[in-house]
Amino acid sequence: MAFNSKQTLKDHFHETQIFNQRVLIAAVFMVLLFLLLLSRLVYLQITNQQHYSTLSENNRVSIRPIAPTRGLIFDRNGILLAQNLPSFTLEIIPEHVKDLDATLEKLKQLVAINEDDLKEFKNNLRKKRRFEGIPLRSRLSDEEVARVSVQENELPGVIIKAQLSRHYPQGKLASHAVGYVSRINENELRKLNASNYSATTHIGKVGIERTYEDLLHGKVGFQHIETNAQGRVLRVLERTLPVSGKNLYLNMDVKAQAIAEKSLAENNGALVAIDPRNGAVLAIASMPIYDPNLFVHGISSKAYKALSTSPERPLFNRALRGQYPPGSTIKPMMGLAGLELNQLKQHDDINCPGWYMLKNDERRYRDWKKEGHKHTDLDKAITESCDVFFYDLALTLGIDNISSYLAQFGLGEKTGIDLRGELDGLNPSRKWKRRTRNLPWFPGETLITGIGQGFMLTTPLQLANATAAIATMGKRFKPRMLYGIQDQQYQPIKKTKTESLPPIPISEAKNWHYVIKSMRNVVHGLHGTARGIKYNLKYDIAGKTGTAQVFGIAQDAEYKKEEIAKKLQDHALFIGYAPIDKPRIAVALIVENGGSGGAVAAPIVRKVMDQYLLNLPPEDKNTENKINGAAIQ
Repeated sequence: MAFNSKQTLKDHFHETQIFNQRVLIAAVFMVLLFLLLLSRLVYLQITNQQHYSTLSENNRVSIRPIAPTRGLIFDRNGILLAQNLPSFTLEIIPEHVKDLDATLEKLKQLVAINEDDLKEFKNNLRKKRRFEGIPLRSRLSDEEVARVSVQENELPGVIIKAQLSRHYPQGKLASHAVGYVSRINENELRKLNASNYSATTHIGKVGIERTYEDLLHGKVGFQHIETNAQGRVLRVLERTLPVSGKNLYLNMDVKAQAIAEKSLAENNGALVAIDPRNGAVLAIASMPIYDPNLFVHGISSKAYKALSTSPERPLFNRALRGQYPPGSTIKPMMGLAGLELNQLKQHDDINCPGWYMLKNDERRYRDWKKEGHKHTDLDKAITESCDVFFYDLALTLGIDNISSYLAQFGLGEKTGIDLRGELDGLNPSRKWKRRTRNLPWFPGETLITGIGQGFMLTTPLQLANATAAIATMGKRFKPRMLYGIQDQQYQPIKKTKTESLPPIPISEAKNWHYVIKSMRNVVHGLHGTARGIKYNLKYDIAGKTGTAQVFGIAQDAEYKKEEIAKKLQDHALFIGYAPIDKPRIAVALIVENGGSGGAVAAPIVRKVMDQYLLNLPPEDKNTENKINGAAIQ
């Protein structure tokens, strides 16, 4: 038994077989792995070589946008209204700063840094890379720049970055017309061309800046940047320069605009002046005004609240959006309606005892002149603004004729001016009242419509355009702010085209001449309601005063201005154009709670007309031939 146990031997053949099988399996597995690796290499290096080369290149080279320079805005005489000035921003590069808190404390001693600045800085600190500059304060003054620059060696990581920023050199002047730019918000960002605005932070919000944003903005440029794995810039490989925005020249005369705003002074109101020959807007003032420079870099919450909650509403553009009863300023148009529709003869007259009554109605519709105007024809009714005459004329015409004829002057509809936000006003009619109020039209409403009261509402822009239509005897044009476009400074200015509106049909020209003569008498006549402005006039004015009630007065009550709060006093209006033989300017003005159109509104209009007409250059040198050294195409 012992011998047998000692003689037990290993089976070498069987073990060799097992070993060979394992080697074979391992070899097959290794071959499969090699084939898999080889196929992956073929896929990466050959099949998708172009795709991954592109990705690799993109990791090395990035494309960064370059913001274009915004176009400038000038008035018709080349006076600058909107420009781009260097603006200095204080930035910090975190990776270069050893003690950020200590650096911030030191900077507070050199420049004014408020809590909003710090809050915005800390928000950006979490979002940006440490080697990128993070803005701390914008709009540094020259003195602040100097203080930081002097201590630059003691402030590692602190840099002052210069960039172009929008600036309005005229300040508050014409702020409603020119508008302003401000930071792009999320809603605007969704609507904009993302590529063209990729380097832009500001956009036009209102006024010309908003209407002509596409022209002013320009076209974005690009530069190809080589970066390392961390995204740090190594060098610029290629650059495509941006295309600057176009310069815009407005029809506005800044000096006339300044006179309008200065003359309105502390009064709220609006003035619009138009060239009757082509619809060019020479002045468009809305008072009170505001400083557009406040909005460029972000207005503070306190400052914006003061503007938006002010009872004077300085952000409200009264010229475009103010809707007021036109009062007696529509009487020339009413007179034309009567003559043109054969409902009135030039010398028809009535007796004005100071009031008017409808048949079977005890209510007295009063005239502004308590004792009345006695025997009055159309000429006297316009010259002295007799209400009773126009009560009777309105009843004769009827509301349907009144509404349709005044609509031809553009009352109750947008003019189509190249500014956003214009409102329609209201030219009431029988159909309008039935549709909106489900009520019939009453005869008494026709009477007060005849003197521009009741439901009727117009904007100062509409009144100015209607006045221009009277000046041209029926020719109408779309009001236009933009005079011309200039691709680059000192290049020719491409003048915009005049757009005509449907003219007012004329049955007999003598009717228009008659009414225009009566409007002249308003200013130059012995009893004209605006005769106070005729002294030393060097040209003739055709005009019409107006007064619009803010609240109703009881039939037997007497209006006493001194006993009524300022906000409840009548609005003062005046429309007019000059010179009568060759009209160059048509103006409409409303002074809120101003009282008398002849005493308050008319003198302001004369000042604007004087500024514009008495300073016109010779015909062969005017702005139609040359502006600021640039030829007109």
